[in-house]
Amino acid sequence: MAKQRKEREDVGESPLKQLRDEFGMSQEEFARQIGTSARTVSRWEAGDNVPTFTIAQMKALDRLMRSKDKTLEDLPDQFSFGATKIRARVLQGYDGRVGT
Repeated sequence: MAKQRKEREDVGESPLKQLRDEFGMSQEEFARQIGTSARTVSRWEAGDNVPTFTIAQMKALDRLMRSKDKTLEDLPDQFSFGATKIRARVLQGYDGRVGT
């Protein structure tokens, strides 16, 4: 039996969903761009999983952000409800240069 999600009415919309909406992308399109599944993106947005990224996914996310005139610094510190800060985990030592 599938788990039912707790209602998150008091929290509001996921920052990742806001970013996707700003980019005009579906979960599937966003997932394809960064090299993950739409189900994973859905879980991140719902707060079911903490977002984690491989180096290849971070590079893809960086390219996507730059194509939309944004940088990784424009990302929120949290992508989903109750998620731990991802920048410290993923970008530790990252200097912003991709493919140099």
